[in-house]
Amino acid sequence: MAMISATDLEQLAEIELQKEDVEEQGRHGYRPDRPPAPRRVSVCQDTSHPYYDVARHGILQVTGDDNYGRKLVIFSSCLMPPSHQLNHHHLLEYLKYSLDQYVESDYTVVYFHHGLRSSNKPSLRWLRDAYREFDRKYKKNLKALYVVHPTNFIRIIWNIFQPLISHKFGKKLIYVNYLAELRDHLNCDQLLIPPDVLSHDERLQVAQKGGLHPSSKTPPPRPPLPTQQFGVSLQYIRGKNQGVMIPPVMSQTVSYLKDNGLQTEGIFRRSARVQLIKDVQKLYNQGKPVVFQQYGDVHVPAVILKTFLRELPEPLLTFPLYHQIQDIVRVESSLRVTACKHILENLPEHNYMVLKYLLCFLNIVSQHSIVNKMSPSNLACVFGVNLSWPSQGSVSLTALTPLNIFTEILIEHYHTVFSSRCPRVMP
Repeated sequence: MAMISATDLEQLAEIELQKEDVEEQGRHGYRPDRPPAPRRVSVCQDTSHPYYDVARHGILQVTGDDNYGRKLVIFSSCLMPPSHQLNHHHLLEYLKYSLDQYVESDYTVVYFHHGLRSSNKPSLRWLRDAYREFDRKYKKNLKALYVVHPTNFIRIIWNIFQPLISHKFGKKLIYVNYLAELRDHLNCDQLLIPPDVLSHDERLQVAQKGGLHPSSKTPPPRPPLPTQQFGVSLQYIRGKNQGVMIPPVMSQTVSYLKDNGLQTEGIFRRSARVQLIKDVQKLYNQGKPVVFQQYGDVHVPAVILKTFLRELPEPLLTFPLYHQIQDIVRVESSLRVTACKHILENLPEHNYMVLKYLLCFLNIVSQHSIVNKMSPSNLACVFGVNLSWPSQGSVSLTALTPLNIFTEILIEHYHTVFSSRCPRVMP
């Protein structure tokens, strides 16, 4: 049987995409030239952004960490405007500009394929250039690439690019047919999912025999265990631990990392084995002792600390302070330390004490940055999204800058910012 040439595959890909356009139009009245549906994702409104022409569409979002402590990057095809309205060279540069902030850490990419049309898709040449541009620096720490709602077009594209893609990179590609399948890996409630993608997922599930996909049915929440540590409030933990202010998960991970992790390069930037993290969380929630020495991996307590903060029902910096934190970029640089200090005055006393405990430790970590490479700025990129998020949705890409600036100030100027109140417990 004759081999199919790359040119033939390209033609097949284009035909397949056009066929999908027609099917979508027939089923749902879609018109390729219509404007995108209203979106609930956050978009860049800063006209001074170096890539504002691309960022304003909200195509790329960074929404915190996945279940394994990895930074989460989301690309939504349905938010791409028609090709004549988008400079694809700028799109590539914008992707690199955005990822450059996170590729030194482990990260995960979610690609929402639904909404890619013949009218808005980049050329195959662009895709080839993009794959080559994203060299080892970008691929090394990419731990998973989830392709959500794949179609035959994706499979044809895979055949075209297979000669270029290493076996190791290919193993990171995971096809996801339903949003519910992401639940084992991501907190779907934190994902910034465009309405078009949500609607498409619902249609796919209804089309399945028996209606909704079984895994989409969320079981009712169980009451927390008396010993529960993850996913419950600071007040709940304190009430179940004889009034101890600092949650045991935090005091034990910080203590271990102070003794064993300060010299570790990239501490807090790496993930750990998934099963290990689940096992440790289970031990904590059951009130059983956790001995980090037995795991032989300093990244386990580092991920556990981040996971604990991320799973709090309300962020440590609380929901009411979110918008004040976002406004830090409006404050003159020379006045920002004082502004941060004033913002923290509005924290409840318990939150303030726990925050001061954590930031004291992060300040110590940053003092060893010559060895561990974790400067206040690098630590802020890791911890900012785990300290503050909005009450609705998740932290958008544009909201990360003020959040990281605020967190960096707390770390770098710890002694000034936290000089007014004195927690009883220090690391």
